[in-house]
Amino acid sequence: MGIVNVRISGEAEQALAELTADGTSTSEAVRRALLDAVFLRRRQQMRAEAARALADPDDRAAVEEAMREWADVDPG
Repeated sequence: MGIVNVRISGEAEQALAELTADGTSTSEAVRRALLDAVFLRRRQQMRAEAARALADPDDRAAVEEAMREWADVDPG
């Protein structure tokens, strides 16, 4: 397990105070914040990739064709 030393101030200090106000340890709050940050970054990347795909006429046509092919499939 790695150890990280970080200096924080201002907005980050207030955020940490908010995350630990319920008794959560500083270490747990930072661990959770790192995982949440990665989750949000990946989500933003997926949205950007989807937007690029929708902007591409060939990709959009492929999606529309797939939707037509699967339109009569019963999900149940």
